[in-house]
Amino acid sequence: MTRRQLLLSPALAALPLLAKGRVDKSHISAITDEIGLTPEDSLAFAKQYGLKWIELRNIPGSKPGREYAFCSEAELKQAAASFAQAGLQVSFMNTPLLKFAWPGTEPVRAQASDQKRWDRRRDDFTKAVNAAKILSCDKIRVFTGSRVAEPKLMLPRIAEELNALLPIAEKEKVYLLVENENSQNVGTSAEMAALMELMPSKWVGLNWDPQNELHLHQPPFPKGYALLPKKRILNIQFKGKGIMPDSSEKLDWAAIIAQLNKDGYAYRIGLETHLFDGTLIQAAHISMETMLRIVG
Repeated sequence: MTRRQLLLSPALAALPLLAKGRVDKSHISAITDEIGLTPEDSLAFAKQYGLKWIELRNIPGSKPGREYAFCSEAELKQAAASFAQAGLQVSFMNTPLLKFAWPGTEPVRAQASDQKRWDRRRDDFTKAVNAAKILSCDKIRVFTGSRVAEPKLMLPRIAEELNALLPIAEKEKVYLLVENENSQNVGTSAEMAALMELMPSKWVGLNWDPQNELHLHQPPFPKGYALLPKKRILNIQFKGKGIMPDSSEKLDWAAIIAQLNKDGYAYRIGLETHLFDGTLIQAAHISMETMLRIVG
């Protein structure tokens, strides 16, 4: 089925329009390295759909993937200029901070701890914050260490590590957003909520990815979402598998958006296409067009 045929299918046509809700096109963003094979392609994608926001992770098309968080100041300034010229703002920086096996832990997926990354974690965090500042972005992603058999026992240590980074974040006015990721110690909405109870600082929030929760056999919506502290959700991501009309892992994004409207969600919702079977770009277009139809 072609993209055009899929967009004209009865399943998509039946999606409700929510034009009067708080969440509209101005809230939609996308990770640039999953909407284009080059930086220019990604900017063209954003222009095609009238987006005002983008998320960053790797420089599109760079091999191996070079992350914006660790680019040179000159590269970042050049990127910032190209985004500004295209009328785009950076809503969120997806960094790999703390996404590895921490020393002294035994991950359920056998892997050795990464002592080198652990030792330089604060330096990496400082680099990421500086990159965010150059790119005029006030939210960066952090993780919670490779998942162990009893993740809840790790929560105090995770809070301790993130709290150690807070002075830098507060000084630079950059929010740390914890992502629920199935390979990490915080992978479900319940675990997100439990960690936030240990971290009252306003500079720590959540990047909620409901698709990630499915891999831990937890229902992300409405059950998972109901557990989340709503005011701490500062970014949301959606994947191609969760929104494409013919997907076996489709989520009810119309219902999710309707609930976000009721709860007054005011931040961004970013596309992470995340399909690596050769259909990434086509899937990105279908996913974005579907979401824009849902939000009216």
